[in-house]
Amino acid sequence: MKVILTTIFCVAVFVQISAQNYTQTVRGIVMDEVTKEPLVGASVYVMDSDPLKGDATDVDGTFRIDSVSVGRIGLLVSYIGYQSKSIGNIELNSAKEVVLEIELAESAEKLNEVVIKAPSDNSVLNDFALVGAKSISPEETSRYAGGFNDPSKIASNFAGVSSAPDGGNEIVIRGNSPKYIQWRLEGNEITNPNHFGDQNAISGIVGALNNNILAKSDFYMAAFPSEFGNALSGIYDVRIRKGNNEKFEGILGLGLLGTDLTLEGPFKKGYKGSYLINYRYSTIGLANELNLVEVDGANLNFQDATYKMWLPTDKMGAFSIYGLQGKSGFTFEDVDPATWVTPGEDFIQSEVTKDFEKDASLFNTGLNHFISIGKKAIVESSLSYSSEGIKDRVFENIYTDDETEQRLQFQTDLFKRVYRLNSIFTYKVNAKHNFRAGLRYSISEQDLTQSSLNETNQRTYLADFNESIESLQSFASWKYSPNNQLSFVAGLHNNNILFNNKNTLEPRLSAQYLFNDRLELNLGYGNHSKMESIHNYFTIILDDEGRRTYPNLDLGLLRANHYVASLKSYITDGIQLSTEIYYQQLYNIPVENSISSSYSTLNEGLELNYVDLVNEGTGENYGVEINLERFMRRGFYFLLNASLYESNYTALDGVKRNTRFNGNYLVNLLAGKEFEGWGRKNNQIFGVNFKTHLGGGRHIIPLLRDGEGRLDVDPENGQIYDYSRAYETKLDDIVNVVLSLSYKWNKRSTTHELFLNIDNITNNRARLTEFYDTSAENGIGNERQVGIVPNVLYRFYF
Repeated sequence: MKVILTTIFCVAVFVQISAQNYTQTVRGIVMDEVTKEPLVGASVYVMDSDPLKGDATDVDGTFRIDSVSVGRIGLLVSYIGYQSKSIGNIELNSAKEVVLEIELAESAEKLNEVVIKAPSDNSVLNDFALVGAKSISPEETSRYAGGFNDPSKIASNFAGVSSAPDGGNEIVIRGNSPKYIQWRLEGNEITNPNHFGDQNAISGIVGALNNNILAKSDFYMAAFPSEFGNALSGIYDVRIRKGNNEKFEGILGLGLLGTDLTLEGPFKKGYKGSYLINYRYSTIGLANELNLVEVDGANLNFQDATYKMWLPTDKMGAFSIYGLQGKSGFTFEDVDPATWVTPGEDFIQSEVTKDFEKDASLFNTGLNHFISIGKKAIVESSLSYSSEGIKDRVFENIYTDDETEQRLQFQTDLFKRVYRLNSIFTYKVNAKHNFRAGLRYSISEQDLTQSSLNETNQRTYLADFNESIESLQSFASWKYSPNNQLSFVAGLHNNNILFNNKNTLEPRLSAQYLFNDRLELNLGYGNHSKMESIHNYFTIILDDEGRRTYPNLDLGLLRANHYVASLKSYITDGIQLSTEIYYQQLYNIPVENSISSSYSTLNEGLELNYVDLVNEGTGENYGVEINLERFMRRGFYFLLNASLYESNYTALDGVKRNTRFNGNYLVNLLAGKEFEGWGRKNNQIFGVNFKTHLGGGRHIIPLLRDGEGRLDVDPENGQIYDYSRAYETKLDDIVNVVLSLSYKWNKRSTTHELFLNIDNITNNRARLTEFYDTSAENGIGNERQVGIVPNVLYRFYF
């Protein structure tokens, strides 16, 4: 770490700063948000430029503004008959052009005047999403403290969203299990996009995506539009930007987490197509491979690649080929639940240590096709493939007086693959009526072998199957805007699991009313369904005669009703206040088929559970969220939000309990300041950002105790946890303070950036769970919040 820090700061010291006033080009296309047809003659101006800089779009809807001073700028885009849009916080540097795709909504009332509703374009990409959706920009991913340039972690800045305090990348939305969120890439569902993924696809450590290749993306938290199905808690629709189609550009990054290279450019001069590719390798793993460092005890390494090829044609529409691949692995010696939770036994014996080996892979690729039919309709089709592989090996080291014996205690071989075919048709009747409909067909295959040693040291197979499940989803939506103040979206989603003939018909309805240019009301309702994880369907239960049975083959879809209402107000041109209330009614939830059991799949975590399930469980999530945000303006921004919520469930034992993800409250405070005009020639920027997070801890299943509170466990007979008191209590609340510093300087055709991010700077180590530890004085061990984590990143743009 000292070598890396010294090298980076030496680079910063010896870079010579030129005396020129650096400029850059801003260009792009302006189009209709529904049909994607280019708008000819739209006006695009750089706000607050003196003299005024701007351009009008040509016959292809494109614009170009040259010689714009580097730094942060805002654009104002207007077109007669369309609602104007302001886009703020566009970051220009001297090495990279800014290429934008700007979509305008047609006005239901023909107005010529320009009305600026918001100080920044924070609207979502999906024009059918009126409520429960938020946008995430690459600029925010890079700027916000604690983001690590990782889209998984940036979502935790939103009200009602939390991440794993143990350092993982899971996303918990309003108390729902992270396994019920759906990840999408370029409009298609994908695998868990995190390295070192767990067997239930809940989390990981490092995201395989990074913001060098990202475009603006949508994040849905409730009552999502009818085109989305097979998701219960939320949807993260990540988009990859197009590469520069006029000139070659690149980014080289060197950080403690990873070293990466991004390249982009045109295929040939005069062609509008482009390529974009990013490759990253873990820095510590690379240094270890080169024998620059020696890693003892824990050796983590990963690599990933992301790409997008944009291939427009004159008559056949446009094609897009994209992909995300990753590979990761580690070895941990003498691991215990306090440092890393392993599958299998979760208690420590003083005479036994464990080694843990993991290999994980992910692969996602797809072909998208877009074609316009006249000027009113567009068809979007895709063919995609996703896969995920996980191998876990847990070894026991048993110490005796004379020797040490190692044996394989637990193993998992898991491979998932999904083939998908999608097609969506959008038709714009006029400014008031839009229709969208589509079909999604998928084949999900899973090969899982999992075994462990039982009490007599005999290997027992927990799962052993290779099966596939087909599903067919369809939807239809209608958006009606009688005027510029009022909009309705109504739709239906149909989810069919062909494997066991389970299906749903899910109504969705939302409305938006703009009282004026500063106050809006949003209402939404949605009925949603989700398949359980495939391993639950193929659970093996031995009957009284020792024969295998499969009681869960007829398992139904999980269901939920989402109700949400939000009120959003622009207090000033730079500050927005919003309040949102929600209620989620969960039903048809799989629970263990026993009146004495508290088990529900809503709480399933790292461990895969194999029990007889019935769709007779219920649950509910409800809460209120308040968000106050000052958008980046004059170099300063802040974001303050708070959430009060409850998340509970009821299994067949009839007891209403907290879910394990019920933290009860969340508070986030983010703020930052950029200081421009640093350096001898006033062309350097220094930034300070921080984040403070307060949140309730997660509820646990406590260890068995007697009437006087003393431990009363019996590990030999498997009696360790008190399931009768499941999720009654929680341990410590979570406090996390993050500090981020950045420094940027420009040269003639290159730009340099230096970032320092310190997560959990106060080194708070809250207790997260408890486990039985024979080596501890009181017999209680604790998994704790991850401690202080520094990350240094240097980027060179060329």
